[in-house]
Amino acid sequence: MLDKTAQLKAFERLLIIMDELREQCPWDKKQTMESLRHLTIEEVYELGDAILDNDLDEVKKELGDVLLHIVFYSKIGSETEDFDIADVCHSISDKLVERHPHIYSDVKVRNEEDVKRNWEQLKLKEGKKSVHEGVARSLPAMVKANRIQDKVAGIGFDWEQPEQVFEKVEEELAELKSEIVKGNQDAIENEFGDVLFSMINYARFLKINPENALERTNKKFIKRFQYLESKSKALSKPLKDMTLAEMDVYWEEAKSL
Repeated sequence: MLDKTAQLKAFERLLIIMDELREQCPWDKKQTMESLRHLTIEEVYELGDAILDNDLDEVKKELGDVLLHIVFYSKIGSETEDFDIADVCHSISDKLVERHPHIYSDVKVRNEEDVKRNWEQLKLKEGKKSVHEGVARSLPAMVKANRIQDKVAGIGFDWEQPEQVFEKVEEELAELKSEIVKGNQDAIENEFGDVLFSMINYARFLKINPENALERTNKKFIKRFQYLESKSKALSKPLKDMTLAEMDVYWEEAKSL
């Protein structure tokens, strides 16, 4: 069983260190929420990398970095008497209890989809005018598209079968092909966006996270290209001097590794 006392003492230690740094360290004393924002985003991406690499030791370290930022923002909030770490903890705890009536009340659910549907409906009851209010404006486009589709599906605006979504993908591809033939660059970009949006939607039906899928492909491509670069170096022949046929030999070797 987890030792709650030890966990609380570890968290208290972090809070004490944060107080000391804010009082004594010239860099920490200068920070504001605005100055920390881009660093926080970077830390979350580093956590995402560690998760995709399945490097659990690195996940632990990156979680610590993210936790530090949460504590840092809370410390700044306490200095202006707007909120502190206790308020942050109570806020999320209250939300979790309110959004899980099937655990903390008498609401019945059959499956995960019922839980997600109730979650979105409860958010609208809380005064949100649109299900999209919870989608951050600054999210990367692919992540945003995925969240938008999740949100509307949560209130029942969705396809019934995966086959229907794939038909939509094919329809969008045909429209893109048609615009490419016409050569209208603005229309091509518009249709290309529709293709991506429909593919992201199809990924949801396949139970695939499109961001993770694309990042896996990015990593795979980089690994194979670095193998190609290593072969180029071993042969003392720059890549720019190699033919595509020569490169393809080593590319196929890389795929088999």
